[in-house]
Amino acid sequence: MMTTDKETIIGRLVQRDIAMVRRPYREFAAQAGMTEQDVLDVIKRMLAQGLIRKFAAIVRHREAGFSANAMVVWAVPEDRCEQTGEILSSFSEITHCYERSPAFEGKYNLFSMIHLRNHDIEQTVEKIATVAGIKDYRILASEEEFKKSSMEYFA
Repeated sequence: MMTTDKETIIGRLVQRDIAMVRRPYREFAAQAGMTEQDVLDVIKRMLAQGLIRKFAAIVRHREAGFSANAMVVWAVPEDRCEQTGEILSSFSEITHCYERSPAFEGKYNLFSMIHLRNHDIEQTVEKIATVAGIKDYRILASEEEFKKSSMEYFA
C-alpha cells in the first residue's frame, strides 16, 4: 500500500520518541507544517488502514528506577495458554507476556518480562506462579543489554 506524503511525514514523526508535553500532537503538527487536527486525522486514517497498529511506550527500565529484570518462561498446557496469559498480564511487574511456538526447550510456551525496583525476582516469580497455578518455569536473568530501540518503518 502506497502512503501519501502526509502519511509518510506523520509516520516518521510518530515512530520516534514522543515528547513529554501536554499536547504532543501539537508538537508533531508544528514540525510537519500541519494543524493538530490534521495530524490526528492522518493518524486515525493510518490506524484504520493498518499502517499503524498501535502506540506503545518503550520504557528504559533502569532510567525509570527498575534495577532488576528477568525473562520468565512458563510451561503451560495449550488449552490454558490464553487464560494463563491473562493472569500473568494482570501483574504490574510483568511488562510483556506472549506465547511462543515452537516452545523453548520443547515445553516453555509462555514468555514474560518482569521488571522490579528491588531484587526480589525469585520471590515475585514464586508469587505469580502460585496465583497462576504454574509449577514449571525458568527464570532467565538479563546479564547485559545490548540494544533497545524501536523499529523504524518510515525511514
